[in-house]
Amino acid sequence: MTRWDRIDLALVQAAAGLEPAANTARLDALAPTGVDLVVFPEVFQRDFGPVGDDLAPYAEAIDGPFAREVARVAADREAVVVAGMVEATDGEPFNTLVAADGTGASAPRAYRKIHLYDSFGYRESDRLTAGPITPTVIDVAGAKVGLMTCYDLRFPELARALVDAGAEILVLPAAWVAGERKIDHWRTLVRARAIENTVFVAACGQPAPRYSGHSLVVDPLGDVLAEAGEGEEILTASLSRSRLDEARSVNPSLANRRM
Repeated sequence: MTRWDRIDLALVQAAAGLEPAANTARLDALAPTGVDLVVFPEVFQRDFGPVGDDLAPYAEAIDGPFAREVARVAADREAVVVAGMVEATDGEPFNTLVAADGTGASAPRAYRKIHLYDSFGYRESDRLTAGPITPTVIDVAGAKVGLMTCYDLRFPELARALVDAGAEILVLPAAWVAGERKIDHWRTLVRARAIENTVFVAACGQPAPRYSGHSLVVDPLGDVLAEAGEGEEILTASLSRSRLDEARSVNPSLANRRM
């Protein structure tokens, strides 16, 4: 595999509506050109809606209209595109990330959210099914990219499992619900996952007012390379392999582990 030197990415901090067809159409309207990786937020295919809203009627197959459009846009942009969707099952749906590589050589990959958001007064498990406990790592222009979704951020063991599987970049689409301390938690946890694992973290959220916005990209030493505000915004950043190598040389914490 070719050793990567630089990855250019875009985080599309945009709000998902309640009509899947309209959200699907926005993929092409919002995805920029000239980058290696485009990331949309969690459940961009159809927002969670009101608390307790049944998501099953809006769920689609992993090869349904939304995923097919993700793949088409990826091919058009010659980039990997990652976007969140509600995936149909025989029971309650999965909260899924679909990742298309833009070549059409293989079917889009899927990561099904492991940690459901049963916290802060919400119960995601009442209407969604947790995914299998399997780290999902994809290739982006030679770089290994691990996939996480929103609440997964609060579980450092998943990030470490992805790094143990080879991830050099962690990508985290989210719909981080707004509220007291939530932006502080978001920024702190994104930086912590980057620092403790000496990896880049690119976290793409839905905007305010319902969610927290503040999509951000953090380097392996914890420096914030780019951060959005609360509104709709497309955030771009370049990730350097030399920065990753520098961080792992200065702070060889992965090599120094004893547990």
